[in-house]
Amino acid sequence: MNPISFASGIVPEFGPVDTIEAARAGGFDMVGLWVDPLEWTPAHTRDARAALAATGLPLLDVEVVWIKPDSIIDDHRKIIDVGAELGAANVLCVSSDPDHARTAAHLAALCRHAEASGMRVALEFGIFTEVKNLATALTILDQVAHPLRALLIDPIHVDRSGTTVAQIAKVDPALLPYAQFCDARALRPDPADFDAVIHDAINLREQCGEGALPLAALYHALPANIPLAIELRSEALRDAFPHPALRARAVADATRRWLEAYA
Repeated sequence: MNPISFASGIVPEFGPVDTIEAARAGGFDMVGLWVDPLEWTPAHTRDARAALAATGLPLLDVEVVWIKPDSIIDDHRKIIDVGAELGAANVLCVSSDPDHARTAAHLAALCRHAEASGMRVALEFGIFTEVKNLATALTILDQVAHPLRALLIDPIHVDRSGTTVAQIAKVDPALLPYAQFCDARALRPDPADFDAVIHDAINLREQCGEGALPLAALYHALPANIPLAIELRSEALRDAFPHPALRARAVADATRRWLEAYA
């Protein structure tokens, strides 16, 4: 069964140590952390390192490098540096820069910065960004042309962008070191309504098997046994399970039930 990672988005109201401890209490195999370069301090790194050591959990990814036309690349390098100190395998990136050549150049610079650690620089596509679908993401990654570049698949963004499972199945497996996973309702937000798109992505995701996405087909289109970061941003889960460990356990149990049925 694929290792599953506790994405930081499941517990957005909690800090890194609580996130790590919830991941272990919930029975996850890995964890991901949100690193805000403007707020993250050496104390955060020290405490997160201690929590990772105490739980024995690998750090699958750090997020989020959000590329914008006025981005300061040193802020993004800091996210990679924090990830490297903590042993992260990947850094998650999105881009709101309409200049795709500039996005590619920014990603290439981050790949070069990540060379010492070997961290993969993973570009996520979605209609909430300027990299709106798989085809655009692959075109940008071709321009990056660095071995540490990667692609991040998220089922809700696959569906909302009109990307097909058949297209996902054709992606070079070397570009997919991990993937995100969740389910979602069939009703898609209006792509022109940014607020509705964001609400859908951060509040309305559903447990695997409880929504309408073609998860089984998408799962089998991915490389076998890659880690799955369970990106289950859900207002309903936050309300039902205010304690992070209980929320983590509910998500892990539902995910593993789904994997046992469909893997």
